[in-house]
Amino acid sequence: MTSTERENIRHNDVHDSDLGLRIPARYRHDWTLFTDWCAAADRSPIPASPDTLALFLHEHPAAVATQRRRLSAINAVHTRHGYPAPGRTETVRRHLDTTRASRLDRIGRLLLQRAVELPSVGWPSGLFGRRDALLLLLAATGMSFTDITRLRRRDIRLDGENLVVTTRAGERFRIPPDPETGDNPAVTIYRRWAEIQTFLDQHPGTHLLRHHLTDPIEIVTDPLDAEQARQPLLCPIDRWGHLPHGQPMTAQSVSTLARAYLSGRAPLRKTLTVDAPDVAEVWVEPKIDLDPTYYERGTAARHRDHESLDGLVCTYDKLEQQADALLDKLMEMLEGL
Repeated sequence: MTSTERENIRHNDVHDSDLGLRIPARYRHDWTLFTDWCAAADRSPIPASPDTLALFLHEHPAAVATQRRRLSAINAVHTRHGYPAPGRTETVRRHLDTTRASRLDRIGRLLLQRAVELPSVGWPSGLFGRRDALLLLLAATGMSFTDITRLRRRDIRLDGENLVVTTRAGERFRIPPDPETGDNPAVTIYRRWAEIQTFLDQHPGTHLLRHHLTDPIEIVTDPLDAEQARQPLLCPIDRWGHLPHGQPMTAQSVSTLARAYLSGRAPLRKTLTVDAPDVAEVWVEPKIDLDPTYYERGTAARHRDHESLDGLVCTYDKLEQQADALLDKLMEMLEGL
């Protein structure tokens, strides 16, 4: 594009005085519709959250082509002014493509079923089972594999009976309880993995973790500190059960596992026998009965030895004088040769 063309486009821009933005003329109508709705709904038009945009599309039904045009306008204004495009999220995509949404819902139900069936106790099956269950739960929401790997421990929380996950881009996924049973397996799945991470915060290493997964104990969960909050939510697990807290899983690993569980070819994790922890023998110092006259006898022996050795100083002085005399005679003999 030439400088002249860019100048013409700039002159065709419409100035939004309320927001201080320059809006391309071709986006003016759709942008105005969006900002008017945001003002009525008391929501921010820029930067707009994915939830805001999804609600806007829901309350303004139209043909798919019209909705895509509106998205293009809103995305363009955001990117033009340095903000991420809110329309490029899973929440918005589902509003536009009902066929895709239906397919993802079916896959999501299957992933959730697989997650519920995974073991949560045993070594190392329980460790892999708890992590993979949360992985499948997140994949069931339709969240991209890349977004899953970017999640930090602070990005997932409980809101009553709902599990809420917020991606780095600000897209929020809310997983409510089952409307029929009132149960929410997502909460249980999340708590089980959070328990593992809390246990490792308190007891780093796998030795005690093996026994915890064999015979779980109650874990007291404290609020995350700054370092713990920044740690990846999902991390790789090696064959020894070691979890590097600071290393996230890769998108390829998450994708491979999700597809393996869907196809029924997920890796089988055997439950190994874990010996009960050895009871440490406490060494008890043997009791020693001292002779009542122990201190008196010791003092008397020191006095006696002091008197016996008192004459050694004079003896050493005589020996030193004799040695000096012998040395002098030896030197005289050597000089005479």
